[in-house]
Amino acid sequence: MNNEEHSAKLEDHFLTRRQFLNRAGMGFGALSLAALFGEGLLFNEARAADEITPSLLPRAPHFPAKAKHVVHIFAQGAPSHVDTWDPKPALEKYDGKAIPGSDGVAMASPFKFEKKGRAGIEVSEVFPKLGEMVDDLCIVRSCYTDIPAHEVATVFMNTGNTRQARPSLGSWVLYGLGTENQNMPGYVSLRPGGPPPGGSANWQSSFLPGVYQGVSINTKITAVDQMIENIRNPYIPLKEQRRQLDLVHQLNELHAQNLQKDSHLEARLQSYEMAFKMQTEATDAFDISKEPAAVRNAYGRSSQGNQLLIARRLIERGVRFVQVWAGGWDHHQDIEDRLPERAKEIDQPLAAFLADLKQRGLFNDTLVIWGGEFGRKPVKDRNGNDNPGRDHNAKAFTTLFAGGGVKGGTVYGATDEFGAAAVKDKVHIHDLHATVLALLGFDHTKLTYRYNGRDFRLTDVAGNVVKGIIA
Repeated sequence: MNNEEHSAKLEDHFLTRRQFLNRAGMGFGALSLAALFGEGLLFNEARAADEITPSLLPRAPHFPAKAKHVVHIFAQGAPSHVDTWDPKPALEKYDGKAIPGSDGVAMASPFKFEKKGRAGIEVSEVFPKLGEMVDDLCIVRSCYTDIPAHEVATVFMNTGNTRQARPSLGSWVLYGLGTENQNMPGYVSLRPGGPPPGGSANWQSSFLPGVYQGVSINTKITAVDQMIENIRNPYIPLKEQRRQLDLVHQLNELHAQNLQKDSHLEARLQSYEMAFKMQTEATDAFDISKEPAAVRNAYGRSSQGNQLLIARRLIERGVRFVQVWAGGWDHHQDIEDRLPERAKEIDQPLAAFLADLKQRGLFNDTLVIWGGEFGRKPVKDRNGNDNPGRDHNAKAFTTLFAGGGVKGGTVYGATDEFGAAAVKDKVHIHDLHATVLALLGFDHTKLTYRYNGRDFRLTDVAGNVVKGIIA
């Protein structure tokens, strides 16, 4: 007998309770399972889990990408498609009358549509500036979703799931591609005030490592140090902070060597590292006062204009995914007065944003998306008054795409003659997500993450790439 082999070693004392119970009480069961299932099936998964080290370093997609960045402008509240991007002359014919096969009476759009651009696409008068850029837009008129309830549909648009907490679209993009700037978050969510319906579920990483979660920024606050909460440590200088972080990293390496690697702990440490790096570069990125007056004027010097100007500055600095909240589209009544006001808030800023991307050579690499969580019915809302609005409609809505490898000056899909439901080339939320991932160079069926013994993906078990909008 070799006494050295049976002598206690220092590393034998470094066992967590879970490891001890696992080794002492479950070892023979694991051996039995290995015999039943094959050694590779059981231990390859364990080995893969052990080797996962969350990272924001840039990674290559499955195939050459058409887009490198995404800016998702979320028109939360559900814009009325028949009053903005999907004209329906039949509603004028049936105005105030019952629509065949539908409850309620038809409501003609109070807004005029006019053909714009070389493509001759009809655009509502509420978007005069965007109408001038229609040749750069891909208008998908045949989108539909599952449930016409704001919170559920909002989270569904952002995560691809209506019931369980799942990683957001931005988190999946960051998980797949990493980011180009290690001193900035790869995924930023810009909101003008309080949390939207569903709150942080819209930018969460869920079971993906925490390093892929979106950083939520309240852009209603103009002072940069207040906009990014706790961005600076008022008590410890940068040099001392660096020493503290280095010590924590050393302790973590000892923990990994003597006990085990912990992906959650790794993600937490990376978030600390990111917070440290952001103290200098992030404050510069969010400081729009450094922009020339002409640029700020072009964006409109409004809340929405400031958001999109920040978005452009983030994209310039290599941020992978920017979510811009542009709500206020829930028009159950007074749509004739309220919709133009809301459209005005985004019309000039978004047109300026697209023009700015083109001028700076960022347009072709940046996929820009605008749209809500569902659409509106072609009939008057039953709760309306002398100036009615429209109720929720999950069966039809419009989403705009620009840049990033999509066909500009095109219309894809169609709704029925009244705009009640998508009928031609229908695009479900899963199809939309699959297409976004395809433009970024991913096969949506292969961008997966193993959790609780199952390979999850953004599109669940559905989704088809809308090839007709890809250039």
